[in-house]
Amino acid sequence: MTVQGETTQVVPERVLVTGATGFIGANLVRHLLARGQKVRCIIRKPNPLLEGLDLDLVKVPLEDTPDGVDALARVADGCQGIYHVAGIFDPSPGGVARMRQVHVYGTRALLKAADKAGVERMLVCSSSITVGYGSKSSPGDEETPINPDDLYGTAGALRGYYDTKLQSEQMSLNWPGVPVVVVNPDFIIGARDVKPTSGQLIVSMAKGWMPMYPRGGKCFQDADDCAIGHILALEKGRPGRRYLLGNENLSYREFMDLIAGVVGGRKPVMAIPDFAVWCGGKVGQWGSRFDAHKFAGLDPHVLRSMQLPRYRTGARARDELGVPQTPMIEAVKKAHDWFKENQYC
Repeated sequence: MTVQGETTQVVPERVLVTGATGFIGANLVRHLLARGQKVRCIIRKPNPLLEGLDLDLVKVPLEDTPDGVDALARVADGCQGIYHVAGIFDPSPGGVARMRQVHVYGTRALLKAADKAGVERMLVCSSSITVGYGSKSSPGDEETPINPDDLYGTAGALRGYYDTKLQSEQMSLNWPGVPVVVVNPDFIIGARDVKPTSGQLIVSMAKGWMPMYPRGGKCFQDADDCAIGHILALEKGRPGRRYLLGNENLSYREFMDLIAGVVGGRKPVMAIPDFAVWCGGKVGQWGSRFDAHKFAGLDPHVLRSMQLPRYRTGARARDELGVPQTPMIEAVKKAHDWFKENQYC
């Protein structure tokens, strides 16, 4: 541990990472290795994203039971820092319970294990879904309130995702043991988006023209910057504090225009009417009865949110931690190159 001025900075030699097989986690472990840190990962099963990397892979469940916590503590032994990046969005039947298992009970088990193992600091990756938003001229920040009933409804997968992520944050930030910092990534774009998640728009536009665009907008960030933001938050962040990870506020039209320029496609020309969003939501409600995963993108609350200007600022992470701000055109290029190399488009 080093001390700089009044700030105690934890620079771990060995770290434990959950969620390394996901989009953010796969980028994070590469940046950790590049810094010369020893990385141990909790995984459920082998994954091509981690092949060839000098990682210590361990299979152990995130279970909040005495035996489960003991097993996790043994895995965390010798690690000075923990990056808890594992998370899921599950719209299928029983999905809310599974999200609660990972986001709430799994996080609690890892916090207990960190205490038993004497870990110096832990980072919990949450989501921008718990952070309020505003306009481009007055974007939301980590303290901006949010009304979940209006945005996410009172039930369903999106509300369950919000509730479990918020519970995980509140528990972690108020944990009496290991010091915890929380990060809230917004719309992340870059390589290794295997599902894909946020990069689906790039894949779709590379395959063909999409003439319509949602009316809303988001705060976007490069995936490498997001990974670095995780590292800086754990090492330099203030315990009990959360940091929104985002850079450029762009409308979806601006973002899609940018993508069109990168992939060599045509720009969208017409905003999606609110009536079409309503119809799509009805289709989603009907279709989810038969295939919740297939119709997850047509959740009425998801569709309505894309019509809203949900702008946020990553100023706290930039000013307090020094998180870099790569232009989004570079992030889109990196994502598109990776998708092409891996035959997504």
